[in-house]
Amino acid sequence: MSFRATILTLYPEMFPGHLGTSLAGKAMERGQWALDTVQIRDFATDRHRTVDDTPAGGGAGMVLKPDVLARAIDHASENDSRPRLLMSPRGAPLTQKRVRELAVGDGVIIVCGRFEGVDQRVIDGRGLEEVSIGDYILSGGEPAALILLDAIVRILPGVMGNDLSGLNESFESGLLEHPHYTRPQIWEDREIPAVLTSGNHAAIAKWQREEAERLTRERRSDLLEK
Repeated sequence: MSFRATILTLYPEMFPGHLGTSLAGKAMERGQWALDTVQIRDFATDRHRTVDDTPAGGGAGMVLKPDVLARAIDHASENDSRPRLLMSPRGAPLTQKRVRELAVGDGVIIVCGRFEGVDQRVIDGRGLEEVSIGDYILSGGEPAALILLDAIVRILPGVMGNDLSGLNESFESGLLEHPHYTRPQIWEDREIPAVLTSGNHAAIAKWQREEAERLTRERRSDLLEK
């Protein structure tokens, strides 16, 4: 069975977005993964197809209604054990470890929030796992969902030309990735480090490890602490 992503959104036209091109798009054409969308508004019952209401207790903005969203989730996940994710700035930070865990399953169901957020009762009642892609606010969960799927799809078996490519990247080993170089040998008076053209594989591996540690120490010391 191929990996299948179901997106619950008020803007289904935003999908597949960039995932319809390049490696992800070709993989979709080959049937290695599939994507479908569910329009949340289709599950509203009033003639205005209302999906939001004012927040209880007052405050700015609007909140997605639990009854409407729950019906959409139930429709998308009937007899389905795929993880139910909610893209949310207050969620657990997305990590490469979590991406790999999701990639080995049958797929994901992703809820894209809008407005001020989602009624907490539907988060609790439908077991939504809140996921954050960073400490900033977007206009909605759709761009975050595309980023999450991009991270997953690229490491599905057979999507990248060389599956080993995904094993030597930033965060896979707990370190940032070492610098990369290619021809020409000299560019604007800058030369490729001599060790990389020495043919000494042990020395190259040592240099790559030391550079990865240096960059991680300089830019993401929190990773070393972990």
